[in-house]
Amino acid sequence: MSDPELSTEQSDPRYSQIDRLPTEQIAELMNQADASVPAAVAAAVPDISAAIDAIAARMAAGGRLLYVGAGTSGRLAVLDASECPPTFGTDPSLVQGIIAGGPDALTRSIEGAEDDAEAGAAAIAELEVGADDSVVGVSASGRAPFVIGALGEAAGRGALTVGLSCNTGAPLSAAAEHGIEVVVGPEVVTGSTRLKAGTAQKLVLNMISTISMIRLGRTYGNQMIEMSAMNSKLAGRAVRMVGDITGADAETARTTLAAADGQAKVAVLMIRHGLDVEAARTLLEEHGERLADALEGAQS
Repeated sequence: MSDPELSTEQSDPRYSQIDRLPTEQIAELMNQADASVPAAVAAAVPDISAAIDAIAARMAAGGRLLYVGAGTSGRLAVLDASECPPTFGTDPSLVQGIIAGGPDALTRSIEGAEDDAEAGAAAIAELEVGADDSVVGVSASGRAPFVIGALGEAAGRGALTVGLSCNTGAPLSAAAEHGIEVVVGPEVVTGSTRLKAGTAQKLVLNMISTISMIRLGRTYGNQMIEMSAMNSKLAGRAVRMVGDITGADAETARTTLAAADGQAKVAVLMIRHGLDVEAARTLLEEHGERLADALEGAQS
């Protein structure tokens, strides 16, 4: 049963007659509602930043980033995790999404899954979460037992815990070391938290994964230097990126990337410092796989 005390469950009278409005007016109302989300996220930036710094520190020590959610929140969590390997070249085990009800819940509702706190704890235990790991619980209401159970188990194992919700005073915040509350208010369709709440959660998850990867050196400037060039579009982007960083022409960038097995960082070092593949890889290893440090190290 929904809780009318939660702002995400309240009915907004501005939208009480939307079923009688023309399509364009409904679209305008939804757009106006969505425009309020960035301000809600901005108000939570200090809490978001503190959580990211703590996550990045644990990941630098070898830990994983695990998202846990149910329903829409779980699907958004899995989506953000699944984007990390192609964007940042991470191993799929480094950033993972856990959804109540398992993989089947990605495409259909699994009734009662979010109410099972023991299942949330079991999911964390199954992954053998430890003290270097970070677990981010995502729940629009901030009350999903599956997510709270997962955070409780993670905390007991010494992991960093973060709670992301869209209501004030959420139990999820109380269960986490870092509570992030992005209060977006009632939805255009009452209780449909895939709308403003979902948008807010996606924005915050974008920040958590992206900034953590920046802190870990998986970008060079604003370039996706660890990107996996798995199709022609991304291969072309890799060529342009190597060319932009080194000043090399497209053909040089392309042939060097091929010699480097598609590793843009290696190709950059090869071009900038006239290194062969093995020397470039050794230089990267000596500087913790950080391209900026490797480039400076080769000059010193």
